[in-house]
Amino acid sequence: MSEIYSNMIDLQGCSIHCLASGADKGSPVVLLHGKMFQAETWRELGTLDVLAGLGLRVLAVDMPGFGKSPACEVPSIEILDRLCQEFDLPPAVFIGPSMGGRIALEFAIRFPQQIAGLILIGAVGVEENRSGLPRIAAPTLVVWGADDQVSPLANSDLLLAGISNASREIYPQAPHPCYLVQPERWHASLRSFFTSLNT
Repeated sequence: MSEIYSNMIDLQGCSIHCLASGADKGSPVVLLHGKMFQAETWRELGTLDVLAGLGLRVLAVDMPGFGKSPACEVPSIEILDRLCQEFDLPPAVFIGPSMGGRIALEFAIRFPQQIAGLILIGAVGVEENRSGLPRIAAPTLVVWGADDQVSPLANSDLLLAGISNASREIYPQAPHPCYLVQPERWHASLRSFFTSLNT
């Protein structure tokens, strides 16, 4: 298991907590979280260890008002932009479930040059961002639970249709947080995605 470090970062007046793991010079991965979760969720699930084990540089972020990050008036997309500047990140893979998927999606539309890849899990806010989807050219994995009652499976259809380099995995008999319910499958999906990025 890789060491996991807890950091508080001042992003121009907003204090943001994140967990960091993996190789300092590895390709960067930014993990966001859903509305009921936080950066710590990724440690508990084992995802930080899986990604670090692939030689990646991993940052799991508590968005303002969640986990250990105090509330802040700065929009989430601006927070991510400041985070990338603070860590001087090259284009990164952004991973986001539900609310985190919406943030990752909106960030990718606004800053497509900062995106090396995108993994969206049961993302919300898809319809509202539909017109911006063609701006995303990076490899994108769309992961959905077949029994998602929060973000309909139809949203994954919109993502597939709107993002030129998108593929999809549907987890059978899985609810909205499908990655939490089927962690072994989720981690297998991650390994396959990052292997494909490097081939």
